[in-house]
Amino acid sequence: MQQPEPDRLKTSPQSLVFFDLETTGLGQSCEIVQLAAVSGGHSLNLYVIPRGQIQRGAAKVTGFRVRRHRLYLHRQLVLTNSLREVLVSFIAFLQMLGRPLVVGHNIRRFDCPLLARALDELDLRAEFESSVSGCVDTLPLAREMLKDLCLQSFRQENLVRELLGVNYKAHDALEDVRALQALYSVLQPTPEVVCRHKFTLDTMKNKPTVKSKMPCKLPEKRPLLEHIRQTVKATESKAEELNEL
Repeated sequence: MQQPEPDRLKTSPQSLVFFDLETTGLGQSCEIVQLAAVSGGHSLNLYVIPRGQIQRGAAKVTGFRVRRHRLYLHRQLVLTNSLREVLVSFIAFLQMLGRPLVVGHNIRRFDCPLLARALDELDLRAEFESSVSGCVDTLPLAREMLKDLCLQSFRQENLVRELLGVNYKAHDALEDVRALQALYSVLQPTPEVVCRHKFTLDTMKNKPTVKSKMPCKLPEKRPLLEHIRQTVKATESKAEELNEL
């Protein structure tokens, strides 16, 4: 009989699920319209017909409209599920990946409070919390990691443009999570940095301990990703010199 390999399992990397919501507005009373998640090549993308109206500003940004109890995205009819079905499917997606970290941009202040409210309404919060090992917000994480670089904005679209050199279809939850997964692979935060930005639905209202600094100017106008690579290369070269002493 083949024996399990506990040492290998313990050292396996933490699974990550990148998550985003599109909603009827920006207030804490708004409702979920789209939930998307991605982990490697696995993805989930589901839509909900909200009970209330989609605010005009939100509709203009996201392209969602409700007509005769049907949901349209950029005038194309989309298939929808009940909110319970969407949340149960999300939880099943998380369980498939073995209690992953849920990663998102600005989720501590916006997405996770809305998610928690929906989970509470449908008595699914305990099931969700047992399916994850925590949440990480890449907004304060990026502010910490890139605090010494010249950035006008830490919005996800801007970070993707500056670090990856591409524009993408923002405000579509599936496109957002795919872009965030690529962005995270470039940032490559250490476990220590991730731990500092980790929270749960119970602790998300606590004030984050890491504070950002005012952005400064770069000495040269070159792509930000190139600047990061050169900085890493210089650090590695310095380490090699010290090892030779």
